[in-house]
Amino acid sequence: MGSLEEEELVQMVQDFIESESSSPMFPSFSNRHFPSSNHLTEFSALQEILRSGTEAEMEILEIVLKHIRSKRGVQKNSGLKKWLAMRLKMNGFHASLCQTSWLTSLGCPGGDYEYIDIVMENENGDTMRLIVDIDFKSQFELARPTPTYKKLTDALPSIFIGTEEKLNKIISMLCSAAKQSFREAGLYVPPWRTTTYMQSKWLSACHKVAAMNGGFGRENREVKTKGGAHSLANGHLQW
Repeated sequence: MGSLEEEELVQMVQDFIESESSSPMFPSFSNRHFPSSNHLTEFSALQEILRSGTEAEMEILEIVLKHIRSKRGVQKNSGLKKWLAMRLKMNGFHASLCQTSWLTSLGCPGGDYEYIDIVMENENGDTMRLIVDIDFKSQFELARPTPTYKKLTDALPSIFIGTEEKLNKIISMLCSAAKQSFREAGLYVPPWRTTTYMQSKWLSACHKVAAMNGGFGRENREVKTKGGAHSLANGHLQW
């Protein structure tokens, strides 16, 4: 990973930490940056979601950043994600590399994706699943976005750590904004930018590749993501 990418990741973590303190994540913005009050409301809502990070999420974020900074010259690919999952495992987290794959359905092309998840207990002693994605922001970027949509994607962290509920809120908001961005440009929304397609990346059924004995081995069973209402049956996202 190049030094520029490292600096960007460092800045995103600093922004995340600042958002939990008295310092705002976005130090200054005004109504003149947005063409309507609706767009300003969207931006404020996204701010609120991103600021809802817990102490556990912040702790994991700092650890992830430290590991990534120590792994110079490595692209954000499957190899780095496997290595990071192993390091998190060594840090005492129940971490796994998750591989999703879904079939083509009406209006939604098939695809596959990889991210890391950590299963842990929350402060109430209940099981909690956190999604860790080190290439999060780029998944929502468009080649020719409207200024409003670009401001939303610029606000996204490069590294996402959070619950499925938090992630789904971001997906719904950004996909809705992307749809509006395409319409304003007089374009049709491509199927790989729909809400269903984006949800399939993180919220569909997955195979877990667990870090074991310093290496990785595919578990023999398929692990379903449990987001309350999300599952994948026969390649289709069910609600």
